[in-house]
Amino acid sequence: MAIDTTGVKLEDRPIAQVREEVIDQLIMNYSHGIISEQAFERRLDIATNSDDHLLLAEQVADLSLLPDAKYRAMWAQSFNATAQPNQAQHSAYHEANRAANSDPSKGERILSVLSSDERTGPWRVPAQLTIINALSSVELDFSEALFEQQQVTVRTANWLGSISILVPEHVAVISDINNIAASSSNNVSCDGLTGQKTHVIRIEGYSVLGSLSVSIKRSLKERFSLFAKSVRTAIGLK
Repeated sequence: MAIDTTGVKLEDRPIAQVREEVIDQLIMNYSHGIISEQAFERRLDIATNSDDHLLLAEQVADLSLLPDAKYRAMWAQSFNATAQPNQAQHSAYHEANRAANSDPSKGERILSVLSSDERTGPWRVPAQLTIINALSSVELDFSEALFEQQQVTVRTANWLGSISILVPEHVAVISDINNIAASSSNNVSCDGLTGQKTHVIRIEGYSVLGSLSVSIKRSLKERFSLFAKSVRTAIGLK
């Protein structure tokens, strides 16, 4: 087995630890051309979804290449150092904050009736955003948005409509929605500003016979796949 089975029995080890070791080895072997892209995607799908220790170990049982120092450095850069602003960006944020705080019109409104509204790409995020949605669909994609302050408030009035909010991993979301024959889901951490969370979005308001969903823009499996391709590129493989 490529997984170290000395010491604590495999089935007694924390599943998250085993999964991380398996994913590391899958990425390492795929990025170095040991296994095909199809095999990598198939095994990665199992590795990210299974809680079976033995099934996880089987995915790398025939692989011998282990992560090296260069791989570890790339991993740390991609996953441990989340997309936090550098010093220059911090200065820009502070300048934007001062400008926004002195501007009485810093709030914005989206009015959508029998239609659809989408904000994506590098759009400016106001301190307060009000969504009035009736029989429509609204999607807010914050993955490339330009935050001018660390905390943002989104107020919703949703009637028979759907609101979808996508955020990057460094943004926390606090949801305080009153549902009336409606549904809402928040699959994003609400821990607030921490070392891993640089911005907070607070969602408040109500939804009547509608739906509101909050999720991370990119799944972990997608991030692992992209990271594996970046490692292949770094070592000269297409």
